[in-house]
Amino acid sequence: MVAVATLPDVTPGPAATARPGRRRAWRGIVLVVAALYFVVPMAVSFWFTVYSEGRGFSLAAYGRILSAPGFLPSLLLSLALAAATIVAVLLLTLPAMLAVRLGAPRLRPVLELLSTLPLVVPPITYVVGISTALRDGVDALAATPFWATLIAIQDERFPFVLVLAYVMLTLPFAYRSLDAGLRAIDVRTLVEAARNLGASWPYVLFRVIIPNIRSSIASASFLTLALVLGEYTVAALLGYETFPVWIVTISGNDGQLSVALSIISLLLIWLLLLTLSGAGRKRR
Repeated sequence: MVAVATLPDVTPGPAATARPGRRRAWRGIVLVVAALYFVVPMAVSFWFTVYSEGRGFSLAAYGRILSAPGFLPSLLLSLALAAATIVAVLLLTLPAMLAVRLGAPRLRPVLELLSTLPLVVPPITYVVGISTALRDGVDALAATPFWATLIAIQDERFPFVLVLAYVMLTLPFAYRSLDAGLRAIDVRTLVEAARNLGASWPYVLFRVIIPNIRSSIASASFLTLALVLGEYTVAALLGYETFPVWIVTISGNDGQLSVALSIISLLLIWLLLLTLSGAGRKRR
């Protein structure tokens, strides 16, 4: 006699088949609530810009944007500052993170601590420190060649001092994005393989490392762009008219125009997000 073992019935019951449906329902509810959270304020703001009791429905507020004094210079200045900040923060963080990962892994906690310090320091503190340094530096460096450099970084046409401040503010977010990308790949193996094949360090950086963390670089760039286009405190207290400062300034004269500008700036950030996201994806 040969004993035959029978397997238990593993047919999913009604409870098991109902769980995926419940999960999809909860996901749909969460997505609807999130969509309402963003869409409803946008819709109310848009209605405020196009309707008034005296004139009724009108798109005149959007038509006044291009003709508003100071719109184009402030927007171009903010975009230029954002581009310079993105380049500066990537040049500062990415080589430092690679050097620590390859040469001094024990310094990673120190680098992480330094990169997160701007989160615990209020932006007003940076403004006070920068203002004091610029004011005292003009007198202290008056007899040295550095005086001209100190004056040049405060040029109203392109205040490089704002780029330095924005690099500090965006450093924690850029570091986290790049760190997530570097954790997803074996950096040491890729670098050693490329170096053994005769690749130079610039080739390793631009042709081996960067293509593998392209999405992380795009994420860090978008976070930097969003912060620069929405930052008001530092620019206003230092006396520079960037795009957010200009929106607040003009809001006292024309409420509909200021809200319309806020909607346009938000849509512009979303458009740039989609552009950076598309650039970060690998082509098949």
